[in-house]
Amino acid sequence: MLKSVPVPVADIYVPVKLRAALDPARAEALAESILEQGQQSPIQVRRDKERFVLVTGLHRLEAVRLLGEKTVDALIVSARRV
Repeated sequence: MLKSVPVPVADIYVPVKLRAALDPARAEALAESILEQGQQSPIQVRRDKERFVLVTGLHRLEAVRLLGEKTVDALIVSARRV
């Protein structure tokens, strides 16, 4: 079973395809929710040399960034390139 760990926000790369799907209003709403209740579910990242690559959780990551947090709860998954 995977366990979430704090990952530095600055070390997470967001692929261009994911970045294009960002809805700022949704990220702001999530930021408010995180302020009130904390982060309810971790994002998913994969390791890529010295950084992490976002797999899922774009709006949660952006919400944490908006709040000025230095880390985000994440599951580190293995993703194979096809």
